Amino acid sequence: MLEKMEAKGQRLLKGKQKGHKRAVQGNIGDGGSKKQRLDGGTVSYFRRVSDRLKEGFTDEEDRGVFVENVLAEVRGKALLVATDMTGSLVLEGLLALASPAQVAEVLEELGGETGSEFTAVACDQCGGHVMESAVKQARRWTEEESDVTGAEEEHCGMLEAQVQRVSAVVRENLLAFAQDPYGSHLLRTLMQVLSGCLTRDTPSAQKAKKDRRCEVELVDFEIPTSFWWELKHLADRLMENINVFVSNLTACAALQTLLTVCHRKRPKLCNKLNKSIMGYLTSLSSAPGVSPLLVFMKDPSGSHLLQKIFKISQKALLRDVYRNHLRSHLMPLALHPIANFPIQSLIAASTPFKLFLKIFDELMEGFEAILAAGNIAVVVQMVESCVQWEERQGELLQRLLQAFHCSEPASLQVSCLPLFLSFLTYEVYYNTEPAEGDSVTQASPQAFSVCYHGSRLVQALAGFKERSVLMNSLHDLCPRDLLTFATDPFGSHALQVMVTLASDKGRGKILRKMEDMYVDLACSMYGSRLLEAVWNSAPISQRKRIADKLVPSESQLRPDRFARHIWAKFGLTSFLKRQGDWMEVQTGESKKRKMFRDILE
Repeated sequence: MLEKMEAKGQRLLKGKQKGHKRAVQGNIGDGGSKKQRLDGGTVSYFRRVSDRLKEGFTDEEDRGVFVENVLAEVRGKALLVATDMTGSLVLEGLLALASPAQVAEVLEELGGETGSEFTAVACDQCGGHVMESAVKQARRWTEEESDVTGAEEEHCGMLEAQVQRVSAVVRENLLAFAQDPYGSHLLRTLMQVLSGCLTRDTPSAQKAKKDRRCEVELVDFEIPTSFWWELKHLADRLMENINVFVSNLTACAALQTLLTVCHRKRPKLCNKLNKSIMGYLTSLSSAPGVSPLLVFMKDPSGSHLLQKIFKISQKALLRDVYRNHLRSHLMPLALHPIANFPIQSLIAASTPFKLFLKIFDELMEGFEAILAAGNIAVVVQMVESCVQWEERQGELLQRLLQAFHCSEPASLQVSCLPLFLSFLTYEVYYNTEPAEGDSVTQASPQAFSVCYHGSRLVQALAGFKERSVLMNSLHDLCPRDLLTFATDPFGSHALQVMVTLASDKGRGKILRKMEDMYVDLACSMYGSRLLEAVWNSAPISQRKRIADKLVPSESQLRPDRFARHIWAKFGLTSFLKRQGDWMEVQTGESKKRKMFRDILE
């Protein structure tokens, strides 16, 4: 029955989204009339302006004159420019350089006399970006407010009034904005601005390289008091239409943004929203004896929302959700391809509380089944959370050894590290069956490899109080596998944690085994980062041994794009020519680190 409800709900949801998208495109557009465009001469002008903006300005006065002249050309046709592909890009760049008063003038023209034009511009593919850029300039409130001149204070007031005007229009047409693919981005940006925090801008090249698993970084800024009230009114309006924001994918993303910024800036409002949302979700009808939350946990949109709610919920709400809705249902949810994600968030959120022990015990009943289902992130999260619960560490490590088939005989445990890192069982990794008795048969093992979740698992296990099994397995690695481990994008992070958390004796044993590969590490993108981390945690005696191994390869290290930074940071030129001075510098740095460590402790 539950599966039928899910399938039916997803079909209805897709149908509603398609129907709404057609309605929005028909109602918010230009009424069926042909869209006006800029003439060829104007487009060419804006292309030249774009080229000039890319060159940048060295003089503030020149920049101000340039911005004023271009905005003079925009005046009277801002709507056309904002919805043109070339013109919108130029206008975005200009708004970032314009004064608050100039930004306010552009917004005033885009909105028209009543502000009704904001909807058409914001829901346009190009215009939406211009609106976002304009609203974001409100973060300069603090910068301009530091100047006490009355004119500049008035300019800030003009921009504040226009942002409030945009907020009023968005609030009035909230569902149209929330469900539109372009308008929803303005809604999310507006929520951030009204709360006083914005996503940090990064160059597009960095965005491409940034790991998607990383949390979005927010930057705080001061805002006028009126923005607090605007955010409250917007949140109240949203809760009046919570049914749409829970069921629609685009609108649900905006709701999650609101929860994020409120958790950061308005904790009381965030708690109120959390309780209201959970109250709505749990009030919906479902099959007899089945909590509605179980359906939402398996829904693509609902699962994302519940992930966010779990992450920012307080102890009382988490306890209530577990007791009244999820108890005895964690295993089926952990095995589900979608529901396992909110389960991960629930485990992480409950870690500081005794509630975690109940969740842990329930999930341990089907530990190997979770691994067999491929939902290894659930297991990794359990291990990471167990770092704070010493009384469960031994049991969990033993279950891991059993799951990877390297628990018995005890001699097999020395092979656990490559199994954990690759998330492969003993039989698969070594292409053999565990031998009878105490001998270990390792015929034709697979090439040493590290996966993302394997690296996370080992990093967490390295934080356990008893980690001798893991460290013994590390010492058993052959030099070739150890070098692969150290230069792997994921493995280097795991090895860094293992080395830095090891005892002085254990660290020394690892470094002695790595002595012949220091040069290879220094010339590797990931190995050089590992070598630098090892250097920072090493005592002077170990630093000297590292330097002794690197200096003879000066001709290889100094031209290398990675190793040259190692050469400079380790002060190897000084070590080579003035070893006494080098020792004084290293001794001073060691004393400083010890002093700061004592202060922190």
